[in-house]
Amino acid sequence: MSLAHIEAELKHAQARAITSVAVIGGGTMGAGIAVAMLDAGLAVVMLERDTDSLARGRANVEKVYDAQVAKGRITAEGKAATLARFQGSTTYQDLHQVDVAIEAVFEDMDVKKAVFAELDRVCKPGAVLATNTSYLDINEIAASISRPQDVLGLHFFSPANIMKLLEIVVPERVSAEVVATGFALAQRCNKVAVLAGVCDGFIGNRVLAVYRAAADHLMEDGASPYQIDQATREFGYPMGPFQVADLAGGDIGWATRKRRAATRDPRARYVQIPDRLCERGWFGQKTRRGYYLYPAGARIGEEDPEVLAIVQAERQRAGIMPHTFSNTDIMRRYMAAMVNEGANVLHQGIALRPRDIDTVFMSGYGFPRERGGPMTYADQVGLATILADITEFARADPLFWQASPLLVDLVRRGANFDSLN
Repeated sequence: MSLAHIEAELKHAQARAITSVAVIGGGTMGAGIAVAMLDAGLAVVMLERDTDSLARGRANVEKVYDAQVAKGRITAEGKAATLARFQGSTTYQDLHQVDVAIEAVFEDMDVKKAVFAELDRVCKPGAVLATNTSYLDINEIAASISRPQDVLGLHFFSPANIMKLLEIVVPERVSAEVVATGFALAQRCNKVAVLAGVCDGFIGNRVLAVYRAAADHLMEDGASPYQIDQATREFGYPMGPFQVADLAGGDIGWATRKRRAATRDPRARYVQIPDRLCERGWFGQKTRRGYYLYPAGARIGEEDPEVLAIVQAERQRAGIMPHTFSNTDIMRRYMAAMVNEGANVLHQGIALRPRDIDTVFMSGYGFPRERGGPMTYADQVGLATILADITEFARADPLFWQASPLLVDLVRRGANFDSLN
Protein backbone atom coordinates (compact mmCIF):
# COMPACT_ATOMS: atom_id res chain seq x y z
CA MET A 1 0.00 0.00 0.00
CA SER A 2 1.45 3.39 -0.99
CA LEU A 3 2.08 6.13 1.59
CA ALA A 4 -0.41 8.43 -0.14
CA HIS A 5 -3.07 5.70 0.10
CA ILE A 6 -2.37 5.11 3.79
CA GLU A 7 -2.40 8.85 4.49
CA ALA A 8 -5.83 9.14 2.86
CA GLU A 9 -7.13 6.19 4.91
CA LEU A 10 -5.73 7.66 8.15
CA LYS A 11 -8.35 10.43 8.01
CA HIS A 12 -11.03 7.82 8.80
CA ALA A 13 -8.99 5.26 10.78
CA GLN A 14 -9.59 4.81 14.51
CA ALA A 15 -6.52 4.24 16.66
CA ARG A 16 -6.64 1.22 18.98
CA ALA A 17 -6.62 1.79 22.75
CA ILE A 18 -3.21 1.64 24.42
CA THR A 19 -2.66 1.19 28.15
CA SER A 20 0.21 -1.32 28.18
CA VAL A 21 3.34 -1.85 26.11
CA ALA A 22 5.89 -4.66 25.94
CA VAL A 23 9.50 -3.87 25.06
CA ILE A 24 11.53 -6.87 23.89
CA GLY A 25 15.19 -6.19 24.65
CA GLY A 26 16.71 -4.22 27.52
CA GLY A 27 19.81 -2.75 25.88
CA THR A 28 20.36 0.98 25.34
CA MET A 29 17.57 1.25 22.77
CA GLY A 30 15.09 -1.02 24.58
CA ALA A 31 15.63 0.78 27.89
CA GLY A 32 15.18 4.17 26.20
CA ILE A 33 11.91 3.03 24.62
CA ALA A 34 10.73 1.67 27.98
CA VAL A 35 11.45 5.04 29.65
CA ALA A 36 9.61 6.89 26.85
CA MET A 37 6.56 4.64 27.43
CA LEU A 38 6.73 5.00 31.23
CA ASP A 39 7.01 8.79 30.86
CA ALA A 40 3.82 8.65 28.75
CA GLY A 41 2.00 7.06 31.69
CA LEU A 42 1.81 3.55 30.22
CA ALA A 43 2.39 0.20 31.92
CA VAL A 44 5.54 -1.47 30.56
CA VAL A 45 6.72 -5.07 30.53
CA MET A 46 10.38 -5.53 29.52
CA LEU A 47 11.24 -8.98 28.16
CA GLU A 48 14.79 -10.32 28.19
CA ARG A 49 16.18 -13.80 27.49
CA ASP A 50 17.46 -14.52 31.01
CA THR A 51 17.51 -13.05 34.52
CA ASP A 52 21.00 -11.53 34.17
CA SER A 53 20.05 -9.68 30.95
CA LEU A 54 16.80 -8.57 32.57
CA ALA A 55 18.67 -7.21 35.60
CA ARG A 56 20.90 -5.19 33.24
CA GLY A 57 17.84 -3.92 31.36
CA ARG A 58 16.14 -2.87 34.60
CA ALA A 59 19.36 -1.14 35.71
CA ASN A 60 19.47 0.75 32.37
CA VAL A 61 15.94 2.06 33.04
CA GLU A 62 16.57 2.90 36.70
CA LYS A 63 19.78 4.77 35.79
CA VAL A 64 17.73 7.27 33.74
CA TYR A 65 15.40 7.98 36.68
CA ASP A 66 18.26 8.09 39.20
CA ALA A 67 19.88 10.81 37.07
CA GLN A 68 16.60 12.76 37.03
CA VAL A 69 16.32 12.49 40.82
CA ALA A 70 19.94 13.68 41.18
CA LYS A 71 19.16 16.73 38.99
CA GLY A 72 16.00 17.50 40.96
CA ARG A 73 13.70 16.92 37.98
CA ILE A 74 11.67 14.28 39.82
CA THR A 75 11.40 13.21 43.45
CA ALA A 76 12.34 9.77 44.79
CA GLU A 77 8.60 9.20 45.31
CA GLY A 78 7.97 10.15 41.67
CA LYS A 79 10.58 7.64 40.54
CA ALA A 80 9.01 4.92 42.70
CA ALA A 81 5.52 5.69 41.34
CA THR A 82 6.76 5.50 37.74
CA LEU A 83 8.67 2.25 38.30
CA ALA A 84 5.56 0.72 39.88
CA ARG A 85 4.23 0.56 36.29
CA PHE A 86 7.36 -1.27 35.13
CA GLN A 87 7.85 -5.01 35.31
CA GLY A 88 10.35 -7.44 33.85
CA SER A 89 9.92 -10.93 32.46
CA THR A 90 11.88 -13.73 30.82
CA THR A 91 8.84 -15.51 29.38
CA TYR A 92 6.80 -14.44 26.34
CA GLN A 93 3.60 -15.73 27.97
CA ASP A 94 3.63 -12.63 30.20
CA LEU A 95 2.96 -10.47 27.11
CA HIS A 96 -0.45 -12.00 26.35
CA GLN A 97 -2.43 -8.89 27.37
CA VAL A 98 -0.26 -6.00 26.07
CA ASP A 99 -1.74 -3.58 23.53
CA VAL A 100 1.56 -2.87 21.74
CA ALA A 101 4.75 -4.96 21.60
CA ILE A 102 7.93 -3.20 20.42
CA GLU A 103 10.89 -5.35 19.44
CA ALA A 104 14.32 -3.77 20.10
CA VAL A 105 16.68 -6.73 19.74
CA PHE A 106 19.87 -7.22 17.70
CA GLU A 107 19.72 -6.01 14.07
CA ASP A 108 19.55 -9.46 12.48
CA MET A 109 16.65 -10.75 10.36
CA ASP A 110 16.61 -14.28 11.82
CA VAL A 111 16.68 -12.96 15.39
CA LYS A 112 13.82 -10.55 14.67
CA LYS A 113 11.72 -13.22 12.94
CA ALA A 114 12.17 -15.52 15.94
CA VAL A 115 10.87 -12.74 18.23
CA PHE A 116 7.88 -12.08 15.95
CA ALA A 117 7.02 -15.79 15.83
CA GLU A 118 6.73 -15.72 19.64
CA LEU A 119 4.71 -12.46 19.62
CA ASP A 120 2.39 -13.97 17.00
CA ARG A 121 1.90 -16.99 19.28
CA VAL A 122 1.22 -15.19 22.57
CA CYS A 123 -0.13 -11.68 21.91
CA LYS A 124 -3.88 -11.07 22.00
CA PRO A 125 -5.78 -10.46 18.73
CA GLY A 126 -5.51 -6.80 17.72
CA ALA A 127 -2.22 -6.16 19.52
CA VAL A 128 0.11 -3.94 17.46
CA LEU A 129 3.41 -5.78 16.78
CA ALA A 130 6.13 -3.21 16.11
CA THR A 131 9.78 -3.47 15.12
CA ASN A 132 12.39 -0.84 15.91
CA THR A 133 14.68 -2.02 13.08
CA SER A 134 16.85 0.70 11.51
CA TYR A 135 17.38 -0.99 8.14
CA LEU A 136 15.78 -4.43 7.76
CA ASP A 137 12.86 -5.22 5.44
CA ILE A 138 9.68 -4.95 7.53
CA ASN A 139 7.63 -6.55 4.73
CA GLU A 140 9.71 -9.70 5.19
CA ILE A 141 9.19 -9.64 8.97
CA ALA A 142 5.42 -9.12 8.53
CA ALA A 143 5.14 -11.91 5.95
CA SER A 144 6.71 -14.37 8.39
CA ILE A 145 3.71 -14.35 10.78
CA SER A 146 -0.05 -14.97 10.60
CA ARG A 147 -1.12 -11.34 11.14
CA PRO A 148 0.87 -9.04 8.82
CA GLN A 149 -1.90 -6.42 9.07
CA ASP A 150 -0.80 -5.77 12.68
CA VAL A 151 2.92 -5.29 11.96
CA LEU A 152 4.37 -1.76 11.96
CA GLY A 153 7.79 -0.14 11.99
CA LEU A 154 8.39 2.21 14.93
CA HIS A 155 11.93 3.46 14.35
CA PHE A 156 13.02 5.33 17.48
CA PHE A 157 16.28 7.24 17.63
CA SER A 158 18.79 6.77 20.44
CA PRO A 159 18.49 7.72 23.24
CA ALA A 160 14.80 6.94 22.63
CA ASN A 161 13.59 8.71 25.78
CA ILE A 162 15.20 11.99 24.62
CA MET A 163 15.27 12.05 20.79
CA LYS A 164 12.08 13.54 19.35
CA LEU A 165 11.93 11.75 16.01
CA LEU A 166 9.87 8.62 15.38
CA GLU A 167 9.74 7.19 11.86
CA ILE A 168 6.45 5.32 11.46
CA VAL A 169 7.29 2.79 8.76
CA VAL A 170 4.42 1.39 6.72
CA PRO A 171 4.73 -2.16 5.35
CA GLU A 172 2.56 -3.28 2.42
CA ARG A 173 -0.10 -5.21 4.34
CA VAL A 174 -0.53 -3.08 7.48
CA SER A 175 -4.02 -1.83 8.36
CA ALA A 176 -4.68 1.91 8.53
CA GLU A 177 -5.85 1.65 12.15
CA VAL A 178 -2.50 0.13 13.16
CA VAL A 179 -0.73 3.10 11.53
CA ALA A 180 -3.16 5.45 13.32
CA THR A 181 -2.26 3.68 16.59
CA GLY A 182 1.42 4.34 15.86
CA PHE A 183 0.68 8.06 15.47
CA ALA A 184 -1.43 8.09 18.66
CA LEU A 185 1.45 6.46 20.55
CA ALA A 186 3.91 9.00 19.13
CA GLN A 187 1.68 11.88 20.25
CA ARG A 188 1.34 10.38 23.72
CA CYS A 189 5.15 10.09 23.96
CA ASN A 190 5.62 13.66 22.71
CA LYS A 191 7.43 12.47 19.59
CA VAL A 192 7.60 14.08 16.13
CA ALA A 193 6.18 11.34 13.89
CA VAL A 194 6.94 11.04 10.17
CA LEU A 195 5.39 8.50 7.80
CA ALA A 196 8.01 6.46 5.89
CA GLY A 197 7.97 3.69 3.32
CA VAL A 198 9.89 0.43 3.49
CA CYS A 199 13.40 0.41 1.98
CA ASP A 200 16.90 -0.17 3.31
CA GLY A 201 17.19 2.57 5.97
CA PHE A 202 13.73 4.19 5.47
CA ILE A 203 14.08 7.99 5.15
CA GLY A 204 16.82 9.05 7.55
CA ASN A 205 19.30 6.18 7.53
CA ARG A 206 18.96 5.70 3.78
CA VAL A 207 19.99 9.31 3.12
CA LEU A 208 22.61 9.10 5.90
CA ALA A 209 24.28 6.12 4.20
CA VAL A 210 24.84 8.23 1.07
CA TYR A 211 26.19 11.42 2.65
CA ARG A 212 28.27 9.31 5.01
CA ALA A 213 29.76 7.59 1.93
CA ALA A 214 30.50 11.05 0.49
CA ALA A 215 32.33 11.91 3.74
CA ASP A 216 34.36 8.67 3.45
CA HIS A 217 35.27 9.55 -0.16
CA LEU A 218 36.43 12.99 0.99
CA MET A 219 38.55 11.39 3.72
CA GLU A 220 40.21 9.01 1.27
CA ASP A 221 40.69 11.81 -1.28
CA GLY A 222 42.61 14.07 1.09
CA ALA A 223 40.50 15.70 3.83
CA SER A 224 41.13 14.42 7.36
CA PRO A 225 38.14 13.14 9.36
CA TYR A 226 38.84 16.02 11.76
CA GLN A 227 38.58 18.65 9.02
CA ILE A 228 35.33 17.10 7.75
CA ASP A 229 33.87 17.18 11.26
CA GLN A 230 35.02 20.80 11.67
CA ALA A 231 33.41 21.81 8.33
CA THR A 232 30.05 20.27 9.29
CA ARG A 233 30.15 21.94 12.73
CA GLU A 234 30.87 25.31 11.09
CA PHE A 235 27.84 24.65 8.87
CA GLY A 236 25.75 24.37 12.05
CA TYR A 237 25.72 20.69 13.01
CA PRO A 238 26.38 19.99 16.72
CA MET A 239 28.71 17.11 15.71
CA GLY A 240 30.47 15.95 12.57
CA PRO A 241 29.87 12.53 10.92
CA PHE A 242 32.97 10.90 12.42
CA GLN A 243 32.10 12.15 15.92
CA VAL A 244 28.60 10.72 15.41
CA ALA A 245 30.07 7.39 14.27
CA ASP A 246 32.14 7.22 17.47
CA LEU A 247 29.09 8.06 19.58
CA ALA A 248 26.84 5.49 17.88
CA GLY A 249 29.48 2.75 17.89
CA GLY A 250 31.46 1.68 14.84
CA ASP A 251 30.42 -1.98 15.23
CA ILE A 252 26.83 -1.16 14.20
CA GLY A 253 27.85 0.30 10.83
CA TRP A 254 30.37 -2.52 10.39
CA ALA A 255 27.61 -5.14 10.82
CA THR A 256 25.50 -3.31 8.22
CA ARG A 257 28.40 -3.13 5.74
CA LYS A 258 29.07 -6.85 6.14
CA ARG A 259 25.34 -7.61 5.65
CA ARG A 260 25.32 -5.56 2.43
CA ALA A 261 28.65 -6.87 1.09
CA ALA A 262 27.07 -9.62 -1.03
CA THR A 263 24.70 -7.21 -2.80
CA ARG A 264 27.09 -4.25 -3.18
CA ASP A 265 27.73 -3.17 -6.77
CA PRO A 266 31.28 -4.37 -7.51
CA ARG A 267 31.84 -1.18 -9.56
CA ALA A 268 30.91 1.09 -6.63
CA ARG A 269 33.66 2.81 -4.71
CA TYR A 270 34.15 1.31 -1.27
CA VAL A 271 36.33 3.06 1.31
CA GLN A 272 37.88 0.54 3.70
CA ILE A 273 39.15 2.98 6.38
CA PRO A 274 36.14 2.40 8.73
CA ASP A 275 36.70 -1.37 8.46
CA ARG A 276 40.39 -0.98 9.38
CA LEU A 277 39.37 0.80 12.61
CA CYS A 278 36.73 -1.84 13.42
CA GLU A 279 39.19 -4.69 12.81
CA ARG A 280 41.31 -3.18 15.61
CA GLY A 281 38.29 -3.11 17.92
CA TRP A 282 38.16 0.71 17.81
CA PHE A 283 34.38 1.21 17.95
CA GLY A 284 34.31 4.75 19.33
CA GLN A 285 33.48 6.12 22.76
CA LYS A 286 32.54 2.75 24.28
CA THR A 287 36.01 1.32 23.50
CA ARG A 288 37.77 4.65 24.29
CA ARG A 289 38.95 5.05 20.72
CA GLY A 290 37.48 5.21 17.24
CA TYR A 291 38.26 8.07 14.87
CA TYR A 292 39.11 9.96 18.06
CA LEU A 293 40.81 9.01 21.34
CA TYR A 294 38.72 9.12 24.53
CA PRO A 295 41.15 8.89 27.45
CA ALA A 296 39.62 7.86 30.80
CA GLY A 297 36.09 7.83 29.40
CA ALA A 298 36.19 11.42 28.08
CA ARG A 299 33.10 12.49 26.09
CA ILE A 300 35.01 14.86 23.81
CA GLY A 301 37.55 13.06 21.65
CA GLU A 302 41.13 13.97 20.86
CA GLU A 303 42.64 13.67 17.37
CA ASP A 304 44.52 10.40 16.88
CA PRO A 305 47.78 10.33 14.83
CA GLU A 306 47.39 6.54 14.41
CA VAL A 307 44.06 7.07 12.63
CA LEU A 308 45.71 9.57 10.26
CA ALA A 309 48.43 6.96 9.57
CA ILE A 310 45.74 4.36 8.73
CA VAL A 311 44.01 6.88 6.43
CA GLN A 312 47.33 7.57 4.67
CA ALA A 313 48.10 3.85 4.27
CA GLU A 314 44.64 3.25 2.80
CA ARG A 315 45.09 6.09 0.30
CA GLN A 316 48.32 4.46 -0.86
CA ARG A 317 46.70 1.02 -1.07
CA ALA A 318 43.85 2.48 -3.17
CA GLY A 319 46.31 4.37 -5.39
CA ILE A 320 44.87 7.78 -4.50
CA MET A 321 46.95 10.97 -4.66
CA PRO A 322 45.46 13.10 -1.87
CA HIS A 323 44.58 16.73 -2.51
CA THR A 324 43.40 19.55 -0.28
CA PHE A 325 39.79 20.61 0.20
CA SER A 326 38.47 23.83 1.67
CA ASN A 327 35.63 23.52 4.20
CA THR A 328 33.34 24.96 1.51
CA ASP A 329 34.42 22.20 -0.92
CA ILE A 330 33.59 19.62 1.76
CA MET A 331 30.10 20.97 2.40
CA ARG A 332 29.29 21.25 -1.31
CA ARG A 333 29.84 17.51 -1.66
CA TYR A 334 28.27 16.59 1.68
CA MET A 335 25.08 18.55 0.98
CA ALA A 336 24.83 17.57 -2.70
CA ALA A 337 24.90 13.89 -1.67
CA MET A 338 22.25 14.49 1.03
CA VAL A 339 19.91 16.50 -1.19
CA ASN A 340 20.25 14.14 -4.15
CA GLU A 341 19.36 11.08 -2.09
CA GLY A 342 16.52 13.02 -0.46
CA ALA A 343 15.19 13.64 -3.98
CA ASN A 344 15.46 9.88 -4.71
CA VAL A 345 13.52 9.08 -1.52
CA LEU A 346 10.73 11.43 -2.70
CA HIS A 347 10.86 10.12 -6.27
CA GLN A 348 10.39 6.53 -5.04
CA GLY A 349 7.57 7.37 -2.62
CA ILE A 350 9.53 6.53 0.55
CA ALA A 351 8.66 10.01 1.86
CA LEU A 352 5.48 11.88 0.94
CA ARG A 353 6.82 15.44 0.96
CA PRO A 354 10.13 17.36 1.08
CA ARG A 355 9.13 18.82 4.46
CA ASP A 356 8.92 15.27 5.91
CA ILE A 357 12.59 14.79 5.00
CA ASP A 358 13.40 18.18 6.55
CA THR A 359 11.57 17.13 9.74
CA VAL A 360 13.49 13.84 9.90
CA PHE A 361 16.86 15.57 9.61
CA MET A 362 16.13 18.39 12.04
CA SER A 363 14.50 16.13 14.65
CA GLY A 364 16.75 13.07 14.38
CA TYR A 365 20.08 13.95 12.77
CA GLY A 366 21.09 17.33 14.19
CA PHE A 367 20.58 19.27 10.94
CA PRO A 368 20.91 22.98 11.81
CA ARG A 369 17.39 24.26 12.46
CA GLU A 370 18.09 27.76 11.14
CA ARG A 371 18.70 26.22 7.69
CA GLY A 372 15.25 24.57 7.70
CA GLY A 373 16.31 21.05 6.67
CA PRO A 374 18.21 19.74 3.63
CA MET A 375 15.42 20.19 1.09
CA THR A 376 14.68 23.76 2.23
CA TYR A 377 18.43 24.45 2.15
CA ALA A 378 18.58 23.15 -1.45
CA ASP A 379 15.78 25.54 -2.45
CA GLN A 380 17.71 28.43 -0.86
CA VAL A 381 20.96 27.55 -2.66
CA GLY A 382 19.06 26.85 -5.87
CA LEU A 383 18.39 23.41 -7.33
CA ALA A 384 20.26 24.33 -10.53
CA THR A 385 23.37 25.01 -8.41
CA ILE A 386 23.04 21.63 -6.63
CA LEU A 387 22.55 19.85 -9.97
CA ALA A 388 25.60 21.63 -11.44
CA ASP A 389 27.68 20.42 -8.47
CA ILE A 390 26.51 16.84 -8.97
CA THR A 391 27.32 17.04 -12.67
CA GLU A 392 30.81 18.33 -11.85
CA PHE A 393 31.50 15.62 -9.23
CA ALA A 394 30.19 12.92 -11.63
CA ARG A 395 33.19 13.48 -13.90
CA ALA A 396 35.37 11.69 -11.32
CA ASP A 397 32.75 9.17 -10.09
CA PRO A 398 29.73 8.83 -12.42
CA LEU A 399 28.34 5.83 -10.52
CA PHE A 400 28.08 7.57 -7.14
CA TRP A 401 27.05 10.98 -8.50
CA GLN A 402 23.94 10.08 -10.51
CA ALA A 403 21.50 12.97 -10.42
CA SER A 404 18.05 12.05 -9.10
CA PRO A 405 15.40 12.06 -11.87
CA LEU A 406 13.25 14.26 -9.62
CA LEU A 407 16.02 16.84 -9.20
CA VAL A 408 16.64 16.90 -12.98
CA ASP A 409 12.90 17.33 -13.62
CA LEU A 410 12.48 20.14 -11.08
CA VAL A 411 15.43 22.06 -12.56
CA ARG A 412 14.08 21.54 -16.09
CA ARG A 413 10.68 22.94 -15.02
CA GLY A 414 12.18 25.78 -12.99
CA ALA A 415 10.38 24.41 -9.89
CA ASN A 416 11.67 23.77 -6.35
CA PHE A 417 11.12 21.22 -3.57
CA ASP A 418 8.70 23.48 -1.73
CA SER A 419 6.32 23.24 -4.71
CA LEU A 420 5.89 19.56 -3.75
CA ASN A 421 4.83 20.33 -0.16
